[in-house]
Amino acid sequence: MRLLLAEDTVSLARSLAAGLTEEGYTVDVVGDGESALHLATELHFDAIILDRMMPRMDGITALRALRKKGVKSPVLLLTALGEVQDRVDGLDAGADDYLVKPFAFAELVARVRALVRREFGQTSNTVAVGTLVLDLGSHCASVGGHALELTSREYTVLELFVMKPGVTWSRSQLAEHLYNEEAERDSNVIDVFVARLRKKLEAAGLPGLISTQRGLGYRFEPPAVTP
Repeated sequence: MRLLLAEDTVSLARSLAAGLTEEGYTVDVVGDGESALHLATELHFDAIILDRMMPRMDGITALRALRKKGVKSPVLLLTALGEVQDRVDGLDAGADDYLVKPFAFAELVARVRALVRREFGQTSNTVAVGTLVLDLGSHCASVGGHALELTSREYTVLELFVMKPGVTWSRSQLAEHLYNEEAERDSNVIDVFVARLRKKLEAAGLPGLISTQRGLGYRFEPPAVTP
């Protein structure tokens, strides 16, 4: 899943980005509200972490502008202002959640995970498709109780497929979730990830879950449920 982190304190931004990357997220980092507004209107993010106090444009102003432009990505607002009215202002501006500084990194990750989960219509960290089970918290997958050995990229692709079954994903759409703006992208690598994922699912007894849509991309087809 791809996140936008807007935080002007360089040391905190680096620390959060590194931690979120270790958690399996793809992270783009900006240091001011104007850059956050520009990037979030140009690209799709599964969630946005937005600091309230930033140069060039504060977080509340950027958030209002994002919502006015129709950006629906869930937003977690970071604020050093803990008064009730400050939190109300953030939520009224369009934030989905808020976190008062200083905070524990584990809580930030849990809140981001909850926002992304709700964005995909999931209420639990455990998502099951037949015998295939994904644990969104630990970024692990299993089939019939046996762990699937997946790379972080393979897991991310599988997570996207499972969270939006029946949706056709183009190579460029998948790449957007796997790489941030600074990374070099090669859409051919997506074919490699999908091919490896297919083989591992087939070896675990789940063939045919991922279909190729010629000229369009890939689609995850959940197995039919027998009455």
